[in-house]
Amino acid sequence: MAKAAFGAGCFWGVESAFRQVKGVTDVAVGYQGGTVPNPSYKQVCTDTTGHAEVVEVDYDPQQVTYEQLLHTFFEIHDPTTPNRQGPDFGSQYRSVIFYYDPQQEAAARAVVKELDASGKFRRKIVTQIAPAPEFYRAEEYHQRYFEKHGIAACHIR
Repeated sequence: MAKAAFGAGCFWGVESAFRQVKGVTDVAVGYQGGTVPNPSYKQVCTDTTGHAEVVEVDYDPQQVTYEQLLHTFFEIHDPTTPNRQGPDFGSQYRSVIFYYDPQQEAAARAVVKELDASGKFRRKIVTQIAPAPEFYRAEEYHQRYFEKHGIAACHIR
């Protein structure tokens, strides 16, 4: 098993999208990248903690590659808008990849370079790529939010 972490706006839709990927064994929503230990959703929403809303993805590398997860990440949000996804704005909604090892970092940088060169997006990708800091699991009512509320999906872009 392996771990990946992505921030792509509101974590409910991101979680739902990654749960659909074959080879993903679990997804948790939470917070990474800030200065406040174990922040609450209310604190993160103030845009003062430095945390991003993220998903922590557990996956089986025999069934899905990290590169495939990266491509899913870039399909489900607009990586060219700094600190904003749709109607949500603030640094907690930034596009970010938190990597757990040098191979993940290299893969993330290569995919960004490939996508920027491809012209797929009209603007340059602004996704932050950084070492994975401690992951703080969000409150239970945020976990599997769409499943709990009978929502099929959200269209982030």
